[in-house]
Amino acid sequence: MTTPIEVSQQLNSVTRSLRFTELDGAPLNVQTLTQSLPTSLDEVWAAVSRADRIAAWFLPLTGDLSLGGRYQFAGNAGGEVLECHPPVADSGESGESADTSETETSAPAARTAGYRVTWEMGGGATWLTVRLSSQGPAQTRFELEHAALAADVPADMWETFGPGATGVGWDGGLLGLSLHLGAVAGSLSPAEAEAWATTAEGQSFYRGAADHWAVAHVAAGASIEQAQRSADATFGFYTGQAPSA
Repeated sequence: MTTPIEVSQQLNSVTRSLRFTELDGAPLNVQTLTQSLPTSLDEVWAAVSRADRIAAWFLPLTGDLSLGGRYQFAGNAGGEVLECHPPVADSGESGESADTSETETSAPAARTAGYRVTWEMGGGATWLTVRLSSQGPAQTRFELEHAALAADVPADMWETFGPGATGVGWDGGLLGLSLHLGAVAGSLSPAEAEAWATTAEGQSFYRGAADHWAVAHVAAGASIEQAQRSADATFGFYTGQAPSA
């Protein structure tokens, strides 16, 4: 059963960007979402790297999540684990005493973790990278980067939906992670997400997410009119609703 979600808080906690670059000379579209989560790096790592934890906020997951292994989300994408960088133990947790002979000491480097996988659907493959960095004992920066060769993105799909087609979907995933970790108030199980999208609260979330991606679209060079058309189409796709006049 869902409980009211702080939709605006979640939407405003995420930074979104779109950039166009190249991979081996081929045009590449890169979308990025970042959010600061109020929990430790180890806890975030567990939530995004363990199959049982991922299923609690995203989708059921099977396969081998070790380096070189293959995974599959139920009814969704699968792929291969290309890189995996678990967090290393905090140097401050060792039993050794710190050297205090110097009057000045440099700040300890932030702990990091992450992984990179292929994201394969419908015979095509894109790349997904998750990066974590500690911002304190109970604060972690989460970054998700989704890269796709422009040639593999159907032209009519990009023309209609722009970056919102995939970006808003990742906003939904990040909402699930935030609720799972207590970063935002409320509750919503993955099984309830589709029905929730048709509620007033769900429509508010998807409207806001689509509009935030319109801002990123404009920042990447799209006209305001083009970005808004794409945002309206994206909102309709995720909710089945026509945008308000």
